[in-house]
Amino acid sequence: MLTMTDINTIKNLRNNHGHSVNKIRKDLKINWRTAKKYADGDQVPSETIRLKKGMMYEEKWGDIVSSWLAEDARLTKKKRRTNTQFHKELKEIGFNGSYRTVCMFVQEWHVTHVDGGVDNGFERLEHPPADAQLDFGTMEVEHKGEFKDVKALVMTFPYSNAGFAVALPSENQECLLIGMKQLFVQAGGVPKNIRIDNMSTAVKKTKSKFEKAQLTDGFQQFANHYGFNTQVCNPRSGNEKGSVENKVGYVRYNFFPTAPRMIDYKSLNKDLYTQLIKDRNRQHYEKNSLIEELWTDEAQALWALPETDYPVRRELIVTTNKYNEILLDNTKTHISRARNHSLLTAYLTWDKYKIVSGNGEIIGEGDRPYMGNSRRIPWEIIMKDWRRKLSTIHYSRYWKYLPGRIQHYLNTDDLHMLYDRVSEISSLLAHNDMATINERFFELIGKQAEDSDPYQVSWSAYDKLTKRAN
Repeated sequence: MLTMTDINTIKNLRNNHGHSVNKIRKDLKINWRTAKKYADGDQVPSETIRLKKGMMYEEKWGDIVSSWLAEDARLTKKKRRTNTQFHKELKEIGFNGSYRTVCMFVQEWHVTHVDGGVDNGFERLEHPPADAQLDFGTMEVEHKGEFKDVKALVMTFPYSNAGFAVALPSENQECLLIGMKQLFVQAGGVPKNIRIDNMSTAVKKTKSKFEKAQLTDGFQQFANHYGFNTQVCNPRSGNEKGSVENKVGYVRYNFFPTAPRMIDYKSLNKDLYTQLIKDRNRQHYEKNSLIEELWTDEAQALWALPETDYPVRRELIVTTNKYNEILLDNTKTHISRARNHSLLTAYLTWDKYKIVSGNGEIIGEGDRPYMGNSRRIPWEIIMKDWRRKLSTIHYSRYWKYLPGRIQHYLNTDDLHMLYDRVSEISSLLAHNDMATINERFFELIGKQAEDSDPYQVSWSAYDKLTKRAN
């Protein structure tokens, strides 16, 4: 191959001295075709495309190893296959290349596929895939005829705007961790990074706002087990997790516009999960793609769920007063014979408690006190309003909360009859709650209901109303 100096000499002899191609060949002792090429040919730079060659690129083996590497990138280091294992498994399916060939390909793959196997070709974004944000929100539900506040733990992935949520009774550490476990299962993997605010169940209190946030031991142990990195927002900086702040509001106003009826937390969370899956079939607010399509891509970047289950529980030493009461969740809870034991240990899960004596005897167990927290539905006020607006009763937000017999009893289009029945229920509420009225319906409304239509009663009040109208 000629150097640029040689090429320049040929050009000079041909153009400036008028030498023939044959004379240039003889003088420089080069091939005639070479002399002709550089003497009369155009010397312009050309684009060179260099393709990777070899069996790893020209045959199927490279694609197979790439898929294995992407799978292993989601696992912890100790669970990933070695180059030796890759070579062994390839030979089992017909590979005849060397171990060194496999090593060189794996090394190059790691250079071009950093961040746990995620392709570097992703568009540069403020929120990379597999980064999540987490926050609590308060929602209202109807449970057993009363209103109840539940805490919705919401996790959102800003890259795709996919969201997940679970309802829980409290914001303590047991609820936080059991909720995160459920969210990971729903997502099918674990986020690489999770951004949270300064929630006391996860972040220790600091003496100064300039001091770096430290995670509580319980939360850090949980994070170590699942392998995610925790990013704590600066104090009073909700904008740093604006995606989940918006998602909490979105869940509240779209799935809890009125308090839904809750049988239990399991069924409520199942319904919530179903609704959020359907919600992905809409356009991303910024990208020209469906949320579901973006989430399908993002889900591939999640860490795999660990094989070992993480038990969420807490234990603490409790003391009792002279009335055999212990303080649990800021509530005095009576434990029979508690004063007979000098050492009592409370074992707490998110919904249950168990009190164990020093000799290992279980002396008390049950639901945690906050599981029963609720507020009465103000039926007296509601019935008073309904009597003034009889035509709108069936469209009221409270209509769906009526017990079955009462709802059937009031389900009539006759406004005079409806007025009478609402008044009768209203008067009974002075000494009974709505659940009791429903349960003792035939006894309280009228014995004759058993002899004919079970929802018919005497209409003395209706007769009085008719007389007043006349």
